[in-house]
Amino acid sequence: MATPAVSAELDQDLFWRLIEISTALSGERNTSRLFERILDAAQDITHADGGTLYLIKEHEEGKPVLEFEILRNDSLKLRLGGTSGNPIQLPPLPLYREDGSPNNGNIATYTALTKKMENIEDAYFAEHLDFSGTKAFDARSGYRSKSFLTVPLCNHANEVIGVLQLLNAKDAESGETVAFSKGLEPIVAALASSAAIALDNQILLQDHKNLLDAFIKVIAQAIDAKSAHTSAHCQRVPVLTELIAQAACEDESGPLRDFSLDESEWYELRVASWMHDCGKLATPDWVLDKATKLHLMLDGIDAVKTRFSAAMAQLELNFLRQNAAGSAASQEMFEQELASLRDDCLFIEKANVGGEFMKPEDQARVKQIATRKWRDHLGVEKPMLTETEVAYLCIERGTLSYDERQKINDHMKVTIQMLESLPFPKNLKRVPEYAGGHHEKMDGTGFPRGLKREQMSWPARMMAIADIFEALTSSDRPYKAPMKISQSLSILQKMRQQSHIDPDLFDLFLKSRVWEKYARIYLRPEQLDITDPAPYF
Repeated sequence: MATPAVSAELDQDLFWRLIEISTALSGERNTSRLFERILDAAQDITHADGGTLYLIKEHEEGKPVLEFEILRNDSLKLRLGGTSGNPIQLPPLPLYREDGSPNNGNIATYTALTKKMENIEDAYFAEHLDFSGTKAFDARSGYRSKSFLTVPLCNHANEVIGVLQLLNAKDAESGETVAFSKGLEPIVAALASSAAIALDNQILLQDHKNLLDAFIKVIAQAIDAKSAHTSAHCQRVPVLTELIAQAACEDESGPLRDFSLDESEWYELRVASWMHDCGKLATPDWVLDKATKLHLMLDGIDAVKTRFSAAMAQLELNFLRQNAAGSAASQEMFEQELASLRDDCLFIEKANVGGEFMKPEDQARVKQIATRKWRDHLGVEKPMLTETEVAYLCIERGTLSYDERQKINDHMKVTIQMLESLPFPKNLKRVPEYAGGHHEKMDGTGFPRGLKREQMSWPARMMAIADIFEALTSSDRPYKAPMKISQSLSILQKMRQQSHIDPDLFDLFLKSRVWEKYARIYLRPEQLDITDPAPYF
């Protein structure tokens, strides 16, 4: 009979080795590396030639299966799954058959279902388990699978979360395949217990992270769904923010040469960018969705057009009455006045749409048109436009009045209040600062806190540029056509000159061609109208 691979006695060295492994497992934060450490430690202690780590997952049909996470075989030089970059192509093992009965034939599923360790001296002579798949693998590869040690991984609730399977123990001296020592079973069980705790913590942490991610994206989608005119804004600003941050991490010269983000900081930035407009949930829909200057619940332009129609009808009626009474009403004057009314109506319709800038002479014409008269159903003479309508139609930029813009701006206060009320863990503490600063300006004239450049973090300044560039190039805004890259960069250039955006970040934005990377994926081909950003530096 062959000598056992490792002494059955729990000597001092093995004890401390187990402590060392357990400590290492508890400190590992990368899930793939954790899987590998578990398998490495188990193989090391038992001198196993190969091993597999399975996790219990829910299949598409809602039935539990054992999925391969790591697969190793030293003799065959197989390293699959984990950080190897080599995917495992084997299908998962169902824990239950189609008729609902337990799948007790396979050693891994049997271990998962019974929560019992299995120590098989020779798989070819194990009658209570089905090793036909193992034998088929051996026939194809020329390998001889012999001894198996399979251990359930149970969490704190004594639920099986996975299975650790070891293959072919090797004699330390001869290298001959031997049975796994019975004396090692409690050691492997202790290792499996430590591994299960570490693994369960990682799974729970990942589940919580997945839940947070899904919740954040649902909020962003809800904000975008409030208005078709800002559709996908909350989903695209994170893309731009990360492109700028990546460029900053790769920059080897200039003010950002020391900027870097680790895995946790990347996640913090990602959460902040997805939540940057969460306060818009409190913004009234009619303000958020205001497509034209006179749009207050309904577009007021229809009422104005009706007045013009009434004025035209009244003009025509007067003309016909004068002719019927024998007066020589001038056909030419009638047609000129009618054309003037139509032209003024078209002008008001155009003014109602809004834009980047309204000329003073156009505002003056709106006020002049307001002095026209029409008669209501009681014959009372009234101005063509009310004072309120004149004020709205003379809005210089966009479609929002000062008060309405303040309502929009209030979303930043709400964003900060919402985010600061959340008990973010230590690694997400800066989310409110990052998300709450994207409307601040470098000279302190932004909102809601009037912060200056030196009071803001790099990520908050990055998000400000991302937010502006997305809005300028968006094809969803009703009051303007999507801007081309040249026009958008010209506006950002002017904002840099006015100390509204960070100059170093804008230079990086240009130099690293973030504008081009984003445009090629998210913008229309005709918007990408430049190749050289030099004029904008």
